[in-house]
Amino acid sequence: MDSRTDHLVRKLRLRHLELLVALSETATMRGAAARLHLSQPALSKMLGEIEACFDARLFERSHQGMQPNALGASAAYRARAVLHELERATEEVAALKSGAVALLRVGAPSVTAAVPAAVAELRRQVPGTVVQIREGRVHELIQRLLAGELDCVFGAVTPELLAADIMPRLEPVLMLEDELHVLTAGAPPRPDKGRLHWTDLRDAPWMVPPRDTLVRQAFMTAFLNEAAAPPTPVIEVMSSVTIGALLRADPTLLCAVRREHATDELARGGVHRVEVTPRVPLPSFGLFMRQEDLQRPPVVLAFAEALRRVARPPRPQRLGARKTLEVRRT
Repeated sequence: MDSRTDHLVRKLRLRHLELLVALSETATMRGAAARLHLSQPALSKMLGEIEACFDARLFERSHQGMQPNALGASAAYRARAVLHELERATEEVAALKSGAVALLRVGAPSVTAAVPAAVAELRRQVPGTVVQIREGRVHELIQRLLAGELDCVFGAVTPELLAADIMPRLEPVLMLEDELHVLTAGAPPRPDKGRLHWTDLRDAPWMVPPRDTLVRQAFMTAFLNEAAAPPTPVIEVMSSVTIGALLRADPTLLCAVRREHATDELARGGVHRVEVTPRVPLPSFGLFMRQEDLQRPPVVLAFAEALRRVARPPRPQRLGARKTLEVRRT
């Protein structure tokens, strides 16, 4: 620990960190005071102490309120991460006191076959593990990972994510290829001859997700690649629960989903996969961890190994590299 960090450790209190976060989110002394149940003069004194510790102005005052400058935004971000790490420590200690062996907090999409299988494998390998699964969109989950709320995130490695400024702060491990699948509860369509092509299904009643999703974009691309206009769906829906219910209620429907969703629906029974050519790939799924976590909890590494065992090829690789990536052990 260098002298500047040692100075911060000696001078800053957790209440100071709470104030940094509250001010960055409320943008007013009044809002921060109400959140922390302190008076505005007390908060002004605390902010002065914080800025003295950093030897820098962190917030710009104006009639509109208080906005963090670049230094303040960085300090507030790190303060939030410290508070989340403290929350994690509290949760872990409580879990261990209640008899758990380890606590894992993982982010994942709402429909995934790999994560439940990996969690079951993890608990077989490490009995007594407590797992908290937080569901949502990958970008939202990644932000929670970087903030220290999650230990790892399983999600699609999209081009947008690869190009994002936060990518250097992540260590992704490719775990599972993905592609577009077609499901139905009725009799699978039969081609006049040879294999079934996307154009053979242009007039079918389709159920697909909205246009801003990767699945819908891949669905449209499948027809455009064969010089055909994509069909207009008869049902547009996002909810996996609704998709499954509608599939089984209406055997005439065809539904385009990603492989993880298809695997989950097929395991539940009552639907069949329709083999369509050519294959339409989707962005692979990866397990994301924070690059800055030099010493990861053993349970995170064990979960990565469990995902490896249940996942399909390819074997884990570092993004942008040709050689196989082994999860770093410390």
